[in-house]
Amino acid sequence: MAPTTRARAVNAGLVPTELHALYYGQRAGAGLIITEGAWVSERAIGFVHVPGVYSEEQVAGWRRVTEVVHALGGRIVLQLWHTGAASHPDHLGGERPAGPSAINPQELSFTAGGFKETVTPREMTRSDIATTIADYRAASENARRAGFDGVEIHALGSFLIPQFLNPRLNRRSDSYGSDRTRLLLDIIDAAAAPWDGRCLGVRLSPYWTSGDHFTADEQTLADYDGLVTELNAHPVAYLHLRGPGPAAPGATPDLDAFARWRQRFDGPLIVNHGFDRASGNAVIEAGIADAVSFGTHFIANPDLVTRFALNRTPATGDPATYYTGGADGYVDYPVSDRAGDTPSVR
Repeated sequence: MAPTTRARAVNAGLVPTELHALYYGQRAGAGLIITEGAWVSERAIGFVHVPGVYSEEQVAGWRRVTEVVHALGGRIVLQLWHTGAASHPDHLGGERPAGPSAINPQELSFTAGGFKETVTPREMTRSDIATTIADYRAASENARRAGFDGVEIHALGSFLIPQFLNPRLNRRSDSYGSDRTRLLLDIIDAAAAPWDGRCLGVRLSPYWTSGDHFTADEQTLADYDGLVTELNAHPVAYLHLRGPGPAAPGATPDLDAFARWRQRFDGPLIVNHGFDRASGNAVIEAGIADAVSFGTHFIANPDLVTRFALNRTPATGDPATYYTGGADGYVDYPVSDRAGDTPSVR
């Protein structure tokens, strides 16, 4: 199960609730659940009603989630998230967000007042960077104490780590600019420290395209070639790759795009974006990936594994309820009826 932001931590402390335990428990059959991104600190916040993992109350809330998933035979890792310059002062008590350089990423931040344009951030100091790395380590330790089976570093989209990887946003003159991969690698090493063995995954999106700053040009892909190769020298349990997705609705994902990274990473590879049952089987059978993650399908199909096993058509979710904060469209999707595709009553 791929991470999907659902904005259900509707409380002042951004604490996971019984709704979260029910939601993930319903999907324990996924084999491995990767949770929605959780804030590593208050400075990381950049989206409304997303839970954190920096307070004792949050740790207790997540512990309830892991207990339920484990009782139902599942495994679950916590994704660690920091939005960096893609945040907004509304999330930070009026303070400007911080990023690699004082360059506006020109993204949209989902605030309590709706989507708002990002502002020019302040450039992170070396002290800010050291604090952020320490925040990831503390969040990873909190995830271990909450009973998770591991953590995943959120390094995709237009958020903090991709901002540092991006030469159009990272104009620093120090070692975090001359080596744009350094922040991610330092975070990996710090966040892996609380665990015995390899319990840390990394999620990347080399093909991400957004606005004027994020584009999957040849230089970007070449930079990711080097980064993925370098991951082999760090304690990374798996690489979770968001690919370019299908060229058109209903089209098969470009398996050659994923094969590019299979050749460079020595560990387990999870692929994501646009897969269905048939294309998921194909990428596994071709030896390109070790697993496939599904996000949108799991929103509307808590029993997705069963539906795939019986070759039943997955249900379709309602995007209007993705971030609405309640039980509707979150924990009330039905499971498939034993006799066929007819869903059971909610």
